[in-house]
Amino acid sequence: MDLRISDEHRQLRELARRFTDERIVPHATRWDRDEAIDRDLVPALGEVGFLGLGIDEEYGGSGGDNLAYCLVLEEIARGDSAVRGIISVSLGLIAKTIFKHGTEEQKRRWLPGLTAGTQVGCFALTEPGTGSDAGSLVTKAVRDGDDWVINGRKVFITNGTWADVALVFARTGGPGPRGISAFLVPTGTAGFEANEIHGKLGMRGQATAEITLENVRVPDDAVISHEGFKLAMAALDRGRMSVAAGCVGAARGALEASLKYAKEREQFGKPIAGFQLVQELLADMAVDTDAARLLTWRVADLADRGEPFGTEASMAKLYASEAAVRVANNAIQVFGGYGYIDEYPVGKYLRDARVTTLYEGTSQIQKLLIGRALTGINAFV
Repeated sequence: MDLRISDEHRQLRELARRFTDERIVPHATRWDRDEAIDRDLVPALGEVGFLGLGIDEEYGGSGGDNLAYCLVLEEIARGDSAVRGIISVSLGLIAKTIFKHGTEEQKRRWLPGLTAGTQVGCFALTEPGTGSDAGSLVTKAVRDGDDWVINGRKVFITNGTWADVALVFARTGGPGPRGISAFLVPTGTAGFEANEIHGKLGMRGQATAEITLENVRVPDDAVISHEGFKLAMAALDRGRMSVAAGCVGAARGALEASLKYAKEREQFGKPIAGFQLVQELLADMAVDTDAARLLTWRVADLADRGEPFGTEASMAKLYASEAAVRVANNAIQVFGGYGYIDEYPVGKYLRDARVTTLYEGTSQIQKLLIGRALTGINAFV
């Protein structure tokens, strides 16, 4: 076991750190207030290779392993978790799914644009009536000659109003998970409509949408799998690793901001960093951050070695998301009243962290998945 990262990984992390400090940190508060990230950031992410990690160069990717992916996401989330979410979805859930499961034609059509950031993808699984119980989704696709006609609604779809392609999960068979297929739907198709959701607690700069599909007609070659539920769950295993990595970054950002502030802020004639109870807060934050990182790196290591990692991904996502909330909450305590206004970053860290305990499987769902792996008993049925 060697937890030291290679020179190549170190250089990539430094590139991500510089990019975050120069292109993200100066704008994060404005994006949060305006509920909109500057769109030109996406091709900039593509130019430095962050949207092509794990994708072969022949499709426009930049290669690299899962640890490289986690290192980049940690740095990006330190600046703004909403930006991390763009990468996690467009690359992690869409481009990597196409790379792994798509036909050669689908790869050639979509991957160059997604990896360059000239196109964006979204993952259309969640519906108004089905969140955790994704196997019961009701969006339906019916065969009509050589085409499929899709009708339904999706909600809380990251990148939904920005996306050029949506990975849409729809029912093509009977009830339950086995009746679900997955389609690559160009968002410019007639009948596809996306409306942005405003007023979110956190991740405010990220484009989150409700999608309506009304008689959306796609050809048969839009199907990426008729085992759509399995495809979705495999994508979410990878997604949980990326969410965990982002939570590490958010926690680290909150910790670093708190350390800086605690050394500068004086009360009772000395910096508050000199008070034992403040040091206790900082110590708890540091332990949570490092523990979350090590759990995340274990997932990346398993994935890079081609071993099963689903349960470990659930563990990492569960711990890292809850840890990010604890760390950010402690950061506000260190800042006191100043932590409650958005002139300082720690309130945003808390608001952004909170949703990570909900999406890509709630903390309770992660516990059920871990429990099933431990006992062999399925608590979902």
